[in-house]
Amino acid sequence: MKHLLTIICICLPLFILAQTSRQYKIYDVKNRKVISVNELIQNLNKTDVLFFGEEHNDSVGHTLELEILKQIHLAYPKTALSMEMFHTDVQPVINEYLGGYISEKNFTKEARAWNNYKDYSPLIEYAKANKIDVIGANGAARYSNMVSKSGLNVLNTLPKESKAYLPPLPIDTATGSYYNKFIKELGGHNMGSMKIYQTQNFWDATMAWSIVRYIKKHKGTKILQLNGRFHSDERLGTLAKLKSTSKKLTISNLSCFPSADFNNPEWEKHKHLGDYIIITDPGVKKSF
Repeated sequence: MKHLLTIICICLPLFILAQTSRQYKIYDVKNRKVISVNELIQNLNKTDVLFFGEEHNDSVGHTLELEILKQIHLAYPKTALSMEMFHTDVQPVINEYLGGYISEKNFTKEARAWNNYKDYSPLIEYAKANKIDVIGANGAARYSNMVSKSGLNVLNTLPKESKAYLPPLPIDTATGSYYNKFIKELGGHNMGSMKIYQTQNFWDATMAWSIVRYIKKHKGTKILQLNGRFHSDERLGTLAKLKSTSKKLTISNLSCFPSADFNNPEWEKHKHLGDYIIITDPGVKKSF
């Protein structure tokens, strides 16, 4: 019986991975070919930061994020996980949970975990078990709300203690392609949308700053950055902010999303989105 349980424990994860692998396709844009996760990891030899742009409800994407984190960690032991899903001001809570000091219940409550935390829990648990740092990279909602109501300049009025959780001020508002893309997504320009756009820029700047701040203290670490793909598609948003502040960093990005052309991918249509394109089976049930 003991031997049977051992076989099940070994084979079950492999079975799940095999099942999942039939639910996604990875395209290497530079080399114009479909590749495996292993090939993707090998390609990251000179990459400092890999952006994984996700759809937040893509269950296949979440499973793949965990596999990529595992493979990066195995290939490059100095690895850290940076997440849009947690904020800079809860970093002590994240560290306390990873260190085994507090319960998961206290962690999810006091770190203000997203409602779909179950999708990210396997990543956190893997990081905890393997002593991988997790970076709460995003700007806190209370600051986002300030910007949405009053614009970016309102951040300058915060107390010095609060500014410790913010990127250097003032924060530039990106123009050109990113702005045009954002306005198109919103369906038109008005004063309200400009403040929402400034909030988007606040998130981008905070996530980029969080990565830079970590790398300065932990040189030679590979960062896997998880965010909604709007933040990094077309090398815009957070990725552009990071590149502008840290020109020496080598950055790769992948865009992951369900696509109706899954069975016969139109890679030419998607290739502008990133260095790697991952399309997932739209028939798989979403996580929410």
